[in-house]
Amino acid sequence: MPTSETSPAGDPLSALSYEEARDELIRVVTELEQGTSTLEESIALWERGEALARHCEEWLIGAKARLDAARAGAATSQSVSEAASE
Repeated sequence: MPTSETSPAGDPLSALSYEEARDELIRVVTELEQGTSTLEESIALWERGEALARHCEEWLIGAKARLDAARAGAATSQSVSEAASE
């Protein structure tokens, strides 16, 4: 699931919530767009941004799977209820 890379604070990337990762990604993109970083800093920021984007995408895929499972469970429950009342 989420990657195990670490944040600048040393926390695993997987410990970040979707919102925290998204906010950090926005900060990284803003910093890159300013164009004031050295080449080495820009590469590190790019790599961090890629890792954050992957983490967000994995989180969203997991959330969609959970919603799909909940919908499927609700549809099955409704079908069983309708069959029982017939």
